[in-house]
Formats: sequence, structure tokens, C-alpha cells
Amino acid sequence: MCELRYLAEIMSKSAIFQSAISSARPRGVRVIEAYSPKLGRRLQCFGEHAFGQWIRLEADPSVQTFCERPAYLDFAAGKRLADFWVRRDDREMLIVVDDESPASTIMIGDVKLAILAIPPAELAAARVWIGNWERMLPAMTSCRQQIAPSFQQSILKFIAEPMQLSRIEQQFGTGDPTLVRAAVFNLLHDGKVQAPQLHTEPLSFLTCFQPARSTS
Repeated sequence: MCELRYLAEIMSKSAIFQSAISSARPRGVRVIEAYSPKLGRRLQCFGEHAFGQWIRLEADPSVQTFCERPAYLDFAAGKRLADFWVRRDDREMLIVVDDESPASTIMIGDVKLAILAIPPAELAAARVWIGNWERMLPAMTSCRQQIAPSFQQSILKFIAEPMQLSRIEQQFGTGDPTLVRAAVFNLLHDGKVQAPQLHTEPLSFLTCFQPARSTS
């Protein structure tokens, strides 16, 4: 009871989940480990669907933070593990990767959180986008301590109009283009540039990156 009261006091300000709860891996489900630039730590995903949804959260600039397997959800039909808790601006929600959720909201302490069900078909429809980020995230991770902020800012200023990745590499590359690519991917990750092609076409040196649209 004291634990629930303490959780409610925290969540009255913000439902912050910082680490996955201890839970056994479901039988026969593959464990996929990855590094999250957004969280600054490694995480484990139980199964391909959870992994794909993690990539979508990681690649979404509107997502401020998230946590995998944050809590068990008690429904009348039984208990299940939430796949993610997500915070976007002033909105927070729980995500379950399933065709439907037994409920649209749930009370945790004194706080009501929306529950969003992500059907596997939605993840399948986003497979090109997910696959492209599977290629970009390792480059970002391996170069994260080698990219100077001034270098990344110079690239951002250079992308004043839609231009192919090859042109950006020619402008800033001095040999291995990995650092240039990682810097461009960082800008995409932060929402400072956009690449609509990546939703429908595999990443290549012909992929165009463009300035992000102003929200003002």
C-alpha cells in the first residue's frame, strides 16, 4: 500500500519509468539487445515486434523518453506486461504490441494513463522505415563520442535544401564517410532534418535529406 502511494505521488507530476521491471522471457521468444541513443543505455526487447516498436519510438523526435516493460497491467481478463511507457511533450501513455487492448485506459495509483495498442500489421507496414533505422542506429552508436557538435552544426547549415547523402559526404568527407553519415543520422534522430524517402525506400547514397519543417 505504501509503495502504491509513493508511486502515485511521483506520477501526479510525471509517470516516470526509468528501467524495465524484472520479468522472465516468454518461452520461445527471441531476446534482442540494442543501445538506445535516446535513453543513453542498453535495453532488451522480447521479440521482433517489441524490437520494431522500440525502433519507431527511438526514431520519433516527438518522443521525449520511454521505458521498455515498465509495469504489469491488471485487467478483468487477466494480467499482461506493458511493452513500453512513452512520454511525448505533456502526454504519457502505455503501449502494448497487440491487435487490441482489453482497456483504453488504466489507473496506476491515482493517475489515469492511456493505453495504445499497436497491431503487428502496423509494424509490418512500417518495415522499410524500421529496416533503415536498423542500419542507421549502429552507425550513430559507434560514432557517438567522435562527432563534435560544431561538425554536426556545420552539416545542418549545409542542408539548406533537399540533397542526396552522397553530396553531403562529398562536402564533409575526408576519407571514411562513416562520421558524416552518423552526423546526418543524428540530425534526423533529433528531428532537425527529414528524409521522407526512408519510409518507402532503402537507405542509399541517393537518399535525400532536407530541412525539417518549422512548427511555428
